[in-house]
Formats: sequence, structure tokens, C-alpha cells
Amino acid sequence: MKNVVRLAIVDPVDTTRGSLKNLLLGIDTVWLEAECSRYEFFSDVVGQTKPDIALVSLDADAARGLALVARLTQEAPGCSVLVISSSQEGSLILQAMRNGAREFLSFPLRLDDFLAALDRIESSQGGRSGGGQVRSSQVITVAGVGGGVGCTSLAINLACSLAANPNHSVAVIDLDLALGDADVWLDIIPDYTIQDVAENITRLDYSLLKRSLTRHECGAFLLPRPVQLENATPITADEIRRVIALLRATFTHLVIDVSKNYGALDLAAMDVSDTVLLVTQLDLPCLRNVVRVMQHFDQQDGLSEKIRVVVNRLGLEDTQISLSKALETIGREISWQIPNDYATMVESRNNGVPLCVQAPKARLTRSIEQLAQTLGGKVEPEVDTHGVQPVKKSRGLFGFLGSSAK
Repeated sequence: MKNVVRLAIVDPVDTTRGSLKNLLLGIDTVWLEAECSRYEFFSDVVGQTKPDIALVSLDADAARGLALVARLTQEAPGCSVLVISSSQEGSLILQAMRNGAREFLSFPLRLDDFLAALDRIESSQGGRSGGGQVRSSQVITVAGVGGGVGCTSLAINLACSLAANPNHSVAVIDLDLALGDADVWLDIIPDYTIQDVAENITRLDYSLLKRSLTRHECGAFLLPRPVQLENATPITADEIRRVIALLRATFTHLVIDVSKNYGALDLAAMDVSDTVLLVTQLDLPCLRNVVRVMQHFDQQDGLSEKIRVVVNRLGLEDTQISLSKALETIGREISWQIPNDYATMVESRNNGVPLCVQAPKARLTRSIEQLAQTLGGKVEPEVDTHGVQPVKKSRGLFGFLGSSAK
């Protein structure tokens, strides 16, 4: 997992505060939790938002700024204080450090200097006097090898199962911008979508992003696809990385439902993910596409190592290709198997109610909950859902056709 640092800044000078804010918003590992224009209010801001780092500019009033540093050190021992100033006078630097500042940075702030300071703080017990660690988040992308294999159903129900843990905060991003239907699965009519985020990407911050999310009663938040197909503002790969970076700063888990194009946005989401669940079924077109997709992923730096193959609708019909033959064909371990229960899944979708509410005791529901527990890093599955071992790659894609499918 990648660490994200929550930061608050105080600078009474609008121009320099704006410059600092623009720099910080461009760093994926930094979440700008709050900004303040008054020294006297900043300690209250820190007390309410509890950032990992407080950045104090001294240029407006060095004496008041230094007094604030001392106060923050006493009142918020879990927050590391950084000082920034255009003055490099030795006495000023010495006084700032005596008052408790962890680092003294020069203005205008250089990106490499700031990142180096963060590295030094993190290496010193996570940057906190109490020894805590900066918050981290897990990004899980759900991708499919064809239409209708069950990606959205898995993404939504996985997110709802993760959200059932009170220690988790979960958000879902519907990245199928044309035909995504995550909102249907949750019976949500959103006020804002990812389109609103794209149109305001240059001023995107926590408050704007939070307004774009819709909370389901299960506890998961949704960032849905645009309402209209036409006249959509294009979203770039860099912009979606920015959105993910902001979300992972405040949620413990992100679940991303990508499209089947494997375009720039989908690959960007997978690139910043910790795990990619590749959903397939045990039929010839799907298994062929697993091989094709994996060949494509092998060309992307570091992507193939993140892939976890998930077989959905196991036992769908008697003519399914056997699991052992499928393994021989794709040459990869199958990480999870989800049993077929079409009637329960369709009822859940049509009612707009997640499985954990619609059918909490169903075998299908338990399988997804156990997958959520495994991905959440809390417990091992209650039963052996793997049942298979990795095998070597087969001699050819259609090598199993000469044998029985069962």
C-alpha cells in the first residue's frame, strides 16, 4: 500500500498560500486537509482536522508564526510541524527548531526539498512523536474479460462487504464512462458524477470531491459515471490518477469498476491499484480473452504481478469447461471462485439492494464476503475456495478441445 500524508497549511498572504496549495495539489501522496489565512485560528483547525503535518509560513509575521509553532507542538504532539520562510536568517531557523519545528523550508518551495522533508519525517517513526504511521489505503480494480461476466456485480458487492467492517471506509468509482451501471445496483440517483469532477479538475479539493460522492445506506460511497453520453468533458489518465489519489487519502478502500476497452483510463486505474481482480467464466470466449488480456498486461510495467484471476458463476451449466482444463489453458493460478446463483444475483440487482442485505446467508454472498475479508487483510477464508494449484502454461490456447470439457 502507498502512504498518503494529510496536511494543513497556514499563510495569511493569499498569493504565497495559493502557490503552496497549487504545489501540494500536484502531489499524489499528499492530501490537503485544510488551509487557513489566520495564525490565531490555525490551532483550532489542526485540532478539528487532525492532519499528519502542519505547514506554517512565517513571512507574514515571524513572531506570531513562531509562537504558533510552539503552541502546535504542545497541543498537537501527533502532528509534525514544518516551517517555511523566504528568510534564511540563522536566528530565525534556530528559534523555529527550538519551538518544535521538524523542518525549515525555504520559499519559494521546491518540490524535491518538500518531498525530501516528508521522507525524513516518515523515516522518523512515521513523522509522529507518538510513533504512529501515516494513513494508507488499498485500491482494488475489478476488470473483466468480456461483457456480462459479472464485474459490476462483484465490484459493488465487494465494496458493500468491505464497508460492513466498521474500521473500513469504502468508495466505488464507476469508470465505465459510457455504459456503467453501478448506480442501478445500489438504487442511487446521484446529484453529481465523475463528470462534475472532470469539469472542475483544476480546482479539485476535498470538499468538491466529497460533494460528488453519494453514500449508500450500507456505508459505501459511489462516484458514478456521467449521466449523458454526449458532450462529455474528456478525462485524462493523469486526472483519474489525481482523483484516485485524493480518494485514497480519506478512504481505507477504493473499488474501481473499469470498462472493457482497456484504454488509457482503465490502465491508469490499474497502474495505481494494489490488486486487479480479473473476472472470467469457464467458457471458451472468456478463457481465450484471459490469455489475450494477460499478454497485453505483460507488456505493462508491473501490472501482471497485480492480477488475481477470479472465476465467476462456477457451476453455471453442465457444459462448462473444467477448472483443471481452464488452469492448463491460462497458465495462472485462479485466486478465487464465486459460485453461480443467478436468481439471487438478479433479484439483488433488480431491487437495488446489495447481497449482504438481500441474501446474507446465501453461498454466493458468503463467497464474496470471504473475498472481501481476504482483500481487507483481516482474516483468512473460512473454507478452501481455491481448490486448485498453479500449473504450467499449456502448449496452446485450444489444447483442451481434444478432451472432454468435464
